[in-house]
Amino acid sequence: MSETIRERLGAARRVVVKIGSRSLLATESGRFEQLAAQVARLREQGRAAIIVSSGAVAIGRRRLGLSARPTDIAHAQAVAAVGQSGLIRSYEEAFARHALGVAQVLVTHADLEHRERFLNARRALGALLDLGVVPVINENDTVAVDELRFGDNDQLAAMIANVAAADVLVLLTDVQGVLDGQGARVSVIRSRAEVDAFVRPSADDVGRGGMASKLEAAQRAAHQGVPVVIGDAGDPELLAKVVRGDDVGTLFAPAHEPLPSRKHWIAYTLRPRGALVVDAGAVRALVERHSSLLPSGIVGVRGDFEPGDSVSIVSADGAEVARGLTRYGTRQAAQLAGARSADIRRRIGQHDGDVVVHRDDLVVF
Repeated sequence: MSETIRERLGAARRVVVKIGSRSLLATESGRFEQLAAQVARLREQGRAAIIVSSGAVAIGRRRLGLSARPTDIAHAQAVAAVGQSGLIRSYEEAFARHALGVAQVLVTHADLEHRERFLNARRALGALLDLGVVPVINENDTVAVDELRFGDNDQLAAMIANVAAADVLVLLTDVQGVLDGQGARVSVIRSRAEVDAFVRPSADDVGRGGMASKLEAAQRAAHQGVPVVIGDAGDPELLAKVVRGDDVGTLFAPAHEPLPSRKHWIAYTLRPRGALVVDAGAVRALVERHSSLLPSGIVGVRGDFEPGDSVSIVSADGAEVARGLTRYGTRQAAQLAGARSADIRRRIGQHDGDVVVHRDDLVVF
């Protein structure tokens, strides 16, 4: 099975590569030049590459002589602004040696959360690749408050794999891949639960990710059917080995039944604005029969959401069962809890459908 998946990587035409601050800025590593050389080789093979790169805050810290990452949002944003120009200049200089141009693409979560902007981003990335340019993507830390506090570029890379319809996602790290309890590389993962016991948190403040974040991102991309390789940023031939099908890094196998792009967007890009608590009968209907969520199955409402927003659907014990786009806002959903579909108009004075979340707008976990 794993051999077949790795062999299929030889047909990959669109590769997303993510590199974090610690791996990119390792002392005297020349990682910009090394990564540029690898991407240039992919281009010679007729493959397109997109880079998701951290590093703005770390470079800003170096330029400003700061010994630690700022803890308040305003200063962290300022440091990111100082470092972003240096980051993209380093990429421009490295790729110029291979006669390749780069394009700086700064995004926030809101850019990908809005469906039309998501599709615009897809078209823009496609146009850049058509022009022979290498997109270098980073979170817009200077304005993205929530992303600066809670996000990391591993998760952004998984989203970009969906935006760009990637054939493979490569997450670069400072070790050979996921290591087991004895320090040996794990070749293939089919479920994150297989390796959770081996994962340790990041030990410094240079980057915001770590192996746990990479596994979460890999799981998200795998649910869209994208194979993910977590590999050693220090290997100057890693990308060539990946697309050759060599047994390098840790391969996170794609799902057997991948989510369509839109449903992946609902499940992993949108942030739920609230939650609908449902009874056991509704859980069975959602999970076993892939039904829409009827108002009769709702027993509680949390949060503040409007029609069209993303909501979590949770069981009475608090477990998240699904996510979807609601057709009714918070107040309306609360008024409809336990009602029959035929009673919707009588209860709220309008009728926007017989269901609260339609199965076409629903992803069951």
